[in-house]
Amino acid sequence: MDDATRLDRIAAALAGTAPRVVATDLDGTLLRTDGMPSARTVAAIDAVERAGIDVILVTARPPRWLDGLAGIAGEHGIAVCGNGAFVYDVVRREVLKVRPLPPEDVAELVRDLRAAIPGMVFGAERASGPSFEASFPSAPAGVPLGRHHVGPMASWDDEPIGKLLGVQPDWDGEVFLDRVTEVVGDRAHVAYSGAEGLAEITAWGVTKAHGLQRWCEERAIASQEVWAFGDMPNDVSMLQWAGESFAVANAHDEVLAAARHTCASNDADGVAQVLEWLAATQTASRGG
Repeated sequence: MDDATRLDRIAAALAGTAPRVVATDLDGTLLRTDGMPSARTVAAIDAVERAGIDVILVTARPPRWLDGLAGIAGEHGIAVCGNGAFVYDVVRREVLKVRPLPPEDVAELVRDLRAAIPGMVFGAERASGPSFEASFPSAPAGVPLGRHHVGPMASWDDEPIGKLLGVQPDWDGEVFLDRVTEVVGDRAHVAYSGAEGLAEITAWGVTKAHGLQRWCEERAIASQEVWAFGDMPNDVSMLQWAGESFAVANAHDEVLAAARHTCASNDADGVAQVLEWLAATQTASRGG
């Protein structure tokens, strides 16, 4: 199906409706493959905001990896990040809230995961920056580290961990994630955001959906008033919670199955296409 047909189907299905909030994932969804928003996306977000609709970023990225994206953070400047573990003011570069893993849970999970997966290596995202064990793989080029610490877990300070990271470079990525999920069970939440072989562990109940829900509830916004966009399995809970859900055409099969609508791919500015249509219909309905 071509992009124009996808947009026509969305327009027909949603004619006469509009959200109060648009919630969107970043990598693979709103951002192009180079990890940056296109000029078209920046303009589309601005148009939707001027039409009275808030745009909120909901991402697996930690706070430190959002500082270059203030231009798409909406008028409020807030992002729900770390798969729901942090609420971050992108404009002021300030972590407003953390929903951490309890320290006793971290200790227990690390012990059990090391026993089940020999050679597993850990890192952590905290409000001030990350910590990594020395053999944790280097960050990809261009990923900001900010203030960070490298050393054994025993040398990490006691700052709360928002997201525990785990890798086992010698294991197949899918096998590794399945084993981590099995060992963790219902003690915490394991997410997959697309980074091959990276287990992202947050406190039980801390997901993109829950972080977005809390942000909306504080503003008396119901789920039916939210449209959400995503591409990876960690987006599914958010898509299921929102009143209308959109998968980009390049999305994981699980996301394509969960979403009510499919727009063009991230590199074709699929989210921007929908936002342009939404802004235009809202302006027209007001006689603008």
